[in-house]
Amino acid sequence: MSITGTDLAPSQSAVLELEQERLLVREGYDFLDEKRLLLAAGLLRELTRYESLMTAFTERHKEASGAIARAAMRHGLHGVQVYPAPRLEDAELRLAERIYLGVRLVEGELVASEPAERPRAEWPSPEAERCRALLSEMLRDAAVIAAVAGNLFRLVDEYRRTERRARALENVLLPEIEEVLRDMRAHLEDADLEEIIRTRLQFGD
Repeated sequence: MSITGTDLAPSQSAVLELEQERLLVREGYDFLDEKRLLLAAGLLRELTRYESLMTAFTERHKEASGAIARAAMRHGLHGVQVYPAPRLEDAELRLAERIYLGVRLVEGELVASEPAERPRAEWPSPEAERCRALLSEMLRDAAVIAAVAGNLFRLVDEYRRTERRARALENVLLPEIEEVLRDMRAHLEDADLEEIIRTRLQFGD
């Protein structure tokens, strides 16, 4: 990374140009710093939502495990394996997109309507139907969770990029500009002092 001032000869106009560049870089840093804070807030919201969804999903998973055990006690393991499963041929994953600070965020929903006629179980039971319903709910929940997890990955990537850019401006470019400005001002002060001494020596006090 380089700055314009490194190619300029020391002069008042060069100092003014560098001061303008420093102002622009500072504004860029302030923008990135604000974006970094907003991204962190967005990350926190999505993470809180993800944790809430996962808590509910874990509870439903426990409930479904119990339902499978009860259905197996009623029908036997083989009976549960051949019990008609939910039909997913017509299931649709619907995605709604929104943009947050340039990041594509997605809301996911699995829509699976029951067909008018579905395979009938030879020996239906409330235990097996409950198991079937819970597993269908878990599929729908998983689609929502997957979309939120993808949002977290994209927000983290954007936060890291913004963090790198902000640190580059704060720790590299701004110090470089300040150093060049100090050197130019010192050179101009020395040149002014030399001119004053030369004038006094030439014309006297």
